[in-house]
Amino acid sequence: MARKMADKRKVWLNGELIPWGQATVPLLSHGFSRGSAMFEAFSIHQGPDGPVAFRMDEHLKRLERSADLLGMEMRYTTDEIAAAVAQVVGANRVGRGIAKIMAYWSAEAVIQLVLESKLDVAVFAIPDTGDLHLGDASPVSACLSGWRKLHPETVPVAAKACANYLNAYLARKEAQDRGYDVGLLLGTDGFLAEGSIESLFLVKGGVLKTPPLGRILSGISRLSVLEVARSIGIPVEETALRADALVTADEIFVSHAGIKVRPVNRFEGRVLEAPGPVTGKLLNLMTDILDFRNRQFSHFFQPLA
Repeated sequence: MARKMADKRKVWLNGELIPWGQATVPLLSHGFSRGSAMFEAFSIHQGPDGPVAFRMDEHLKRLERSADLLGMEMRYTTDEIAAAVAQVVGANRVGRGIAKIMAYWSAEAVIQLVLESKLDVAVFAIPDTGDLHLGDASPVSACLSGWRKLHPETVPVAAKACANYLNAYLARKEAQDRGYDVGLLLGTDGFLAEGSIESLFLVKGGVLKTPPLGRILSGISRLSVLEVARSIGIPVEETALRADALVTADEIFVSHAGIKVRPVNRFEGRVLEAPGPVTGKLLNLMTDILDFRNRQFSHFFQPLA
């Protein structure tokens, strides 16, 4: 049944809508065999007047920034990609789901490392079938990973490059092997960085704290949480944090594109209130925003109809 459903879906690939099963690349493509692809993913919501994208404008800016950081050239403008998202969301009749944009070189590269051609672009619109767990705010457990976050002088960590996620995979696998949901990474400088796909937040004495930019991905959900927190008077600090801050934190939560606020109820052997008072306020407000009950943040959404 899943295969039949998938076969009916469309993918926008380099300006054309094609069947899902035809959206492929050669095994020796540069993007696959050299790991040079990059991507963006953001949530789709069913708004009062049709489907809308959560902060697609910021995600597309980051996509362009990723290409610049990696010395690559996009084939399409942000306006053209935004139109592609709207087209494929409409074609697949997605109300609640995820849009994922892949930018990559499909050309085969047996030994060649540097290509001069513009990047191919594929846009997917994936409906929420439950296995995506979109908006699932049930608490998760977290541990400190034995792996370190990639150093920003080895690769641009601000780029959403697929190759960077091997680091994330190792942290997640280690966490799961130990019986935890999320592995939190330290940077090579010894300060807290982020999770595999999650931005990290903790609360101490009513103050919301999160690692600063520079050694982590500039998360769009992270940006949104900070904006929402400041709007209701929650003190915010973007500051370097040692691992022991997790041991003394009153509350911990994580954030990513699929789940904007997800409380942590256990860090290593320590049990935490989840959600705590501050996390609960942010979770409730973000839920109201995503369910269109709070219009103060209507600028977070871009129409797709």
